[in-house]
Amino acid sequence: MKFAHLADTHLGYRQFGLIEREKDFYEVFGKVIDKIIEEKVDFVIHSGDLFENEKPSPMALLEFQKGLLKLKGAGIPMYAIAGNHDSVMHKGSIPPHVIFKKMGLKVISPINTNYMQDDIFIAGLPYYPASQSRVLKSKLVELSKKAANHDKSILVLHQSIDSYSKNQYELEIGDIPDNFNYYALGHIHDYIMDDFGKGKLIYPGSGEIWKTEELKDYHINGKGFVIVDLDESKPNVKRIKIDIPREFIERSLDYNNLESGIEGIKETIKDFDKKPILILRIDNVESDTGIVYDMIKDELGELALMIRPTFAMIKDGTIDDIFMSNASIGPEELIIEKLEGYGNSAVDKLAIELYHTLSKGRIDDSRDLIDQYFKENYNSADEEIDFKTEKIEMDEVEEEIEEETPDEESNDVQVTFKGALK
Repeated sequence: MKFAHLADTHLGYRQFGLIEREKDFYEVFGKVIDKIIEEKVDFVIHSGDLFENEKPSPMALLEFQKGLLKLKGAGIPMYAIAGNHDSVMHKGSIPPHVIFKKMGLKVISPINTNYMQDDIFIAGLPYYPASQSRVLKSKLVELSKKAANHDKSILVLHQSIDSYSKNQYELEIGDIPDNFNYYALGHIHDYIMDDFGKGKLIYPGSGEIWKTEELKDYHINGKGFVIVDLDESKPNVKRIKIDIPREFIERSLDYNNLESGIEGIKETIKDFDKKPILILRIDNVESDTGIVYDMIKDELGELALMIRPTFAMIKDGTIDDIFMSNASIGPEELIIEKLEGYGNSAVDKLAIELYHTLSKGRIDDSRDLIDQYFKENYNSADEEIDFKTEKIEMDEVEEEIEEETPDEESNDVQVTFKGALK
């Protein structure tokens, strides 16, 4: 029995706001489907983030439909879960995947957690945020018990695990049941293959370069998916690389030899079929960065789809990096930094998740995250928990604050914790 495992295709993603990049993601997906059919697999597993968001564009839906119908025509069923990008977390919601159920897509969900493909038990869950880790862990225990009744089993998840993620994660490696033969993971965009339990744990990685941070792994492992043969005692995994339509070129140039550096880039990219993304670092810059950027743009602008420069300025004998530094702190890191010292990792996780949902305007999801947090950490989600501050004595306030009135001197300040979060 042989199957294909892919994840994180992010159909509909318009990287850098460019329609060309959205089309690149569609092109790669089409190549993956054609290669899967060529490999004559028995079925396909997609481990989440099929789409870039929970409300895909008509074009994204059509591109997936084309691929799904190709698979159906070849007699190859597909099993899929919703990832954090294409799941809608508030109650009563459904992921966009369900549109395609009548076309043969088998959606693994909290309602339908498992299927049988011949004698293979396929089970899984959609993405669960870290604030709902207790629910996720209890459901994994249930699936583990079911898997114990089968000789061959596959677990499908879209989660970060502490052993493979340097940043935020929803599960620790010890939370994963060890009695499955294959662990079809998604969410981490790098390619990861590890021995675990009775078999293999695989993150196939994203189909395209979703973030420039993925370039290091891309240069080592490429982009693509895996073919898995379950007929042997331990799964046999074959990595299938897919050429991406457009290259990302990273170069470091010296300001003092800028012309020769630019000519070298021209020579590299002159025969490319599609304009590349250029990620440039210009060292030892002595003049105005605007002048340097205009020079780069004039020389390379027609040959590149986008140019992303970082400038290292010489100032008083030292070098200062300005503009886009790869080591810059992102919103998640800033949130964590501000919460340091409060000693509550659950609140940290909730804050990160609220950042992601609120930044996308997903108000209902944000409310559900807060409600779930209170259900798990307090007796009742509806219970208001009062925190009372110390009395504010106005004689301790500096005289310069003239706006305060005498009758406010001894008022208690009360606020509900739930209200503050909202």
